[in-house]
Amino acid sequence: MARTVVATGYGGPEMLHVTDIRSGTVGPYDVLIEVRAAGVNPADWKAYSGAWSTDPLKLPMRLGAEAAGIVLAHGREVTGLDVGDEVIAYPARGAYAERLVVPATSLVPKPSAMSWEKAAGLMVAGVTAVHALTATGVGAGDTVLVHGASGGVGAMLVQLAHVRGARVIGTASPANHAYLTDLGATPVAYGPGLTERVRTLGPVTAAIDAAGTAEALETSVTLVSRKSRIATLAGHKLGARLGVQLLGGGEGADPGTEVRLAAREKLVSLWEAGKIDVRVGATYHLADAARAHRAGIDGHVTGKIILLP
Repeated sequence: MARTVVATGYGGPEMLHVTDIRSGTVGPYDVLIEVRAAGVNPADWKAYSGAWSTDPLKLPMRLGAEAAGIVLAHGREVTGLDVGDEVIAYPARGAYAERLVVPATSLVPKPSAMSWEKAAGLMVAGVTAVHALTATGVGAGDTVLVHGASGGVGAMLVQLAHVRGARVIGTASPANHAYLTDLGATPVAYGPGLTERVRTLGPVTAAIDAAGTAEALETSVTLVSRKSRIATLAGHKLGARLGVQLLGGGEGADPGTEVRLAAREKLVSLWEAGKIDVRVGATYHLADAARAHRAGIDGHVTGKIILLP
């Protein structure tokens, strides 16, 4: 049995509870890991908010898609992994747990110098950012407008765009402007007059919306001449009406599965080379998952939120 966070109903963070659940059977191609840290992402609380579904058959619902931990056991067909190896797991369904069974294909080696917290927070934001930058063709000489640049995905977008040789203008509240400057972006406040404030900073050739607001998308289509170079990760309904790229989960969106999976080892290599980092904003004990989600929903944390079993 392993202590595991589940949502027992649809609603807010008060629906989260910790219970004992069997880790699952380790099949021939599976690996059992002892979770040392798990990443928290907006999709985790959206899953039980009722925004996507209210199917009672999905309850109780396990949460979490990324984790880092130590190999405890593996199936007979698994090669290249040994008990005691430190690994990063993504995709890892039900990652809010003390122990977790995942397919061996979900694992990549964790650098020994990387903390458990950073390892657990690298993948979801990282692969999402790679997907968005690839879909919009961002590269050397581009100026990309990133909406929601101080969030987990936004911060990774800023860093990876720089790796590709692009300049970044990032929207955030004034309180997070120093953080964006430190990441290497030119910060700009969202709110009335955003389009004109961005326009004074120079021509924008691509835009990625990680905020999901009407302002973000309407500003993007005003400033970027080609809609194929605009993508939204969160504003799919308006994005569809405006004719921009829809990325991630949801009807009509490109999940980018192959791009995302292929990005995992590259992200680790970039971290080892010192070209990207995971900014950890807060850590919570597994038992405090509801508090962690409330902090994320309220926007009180800059950087990744991490759960520690």
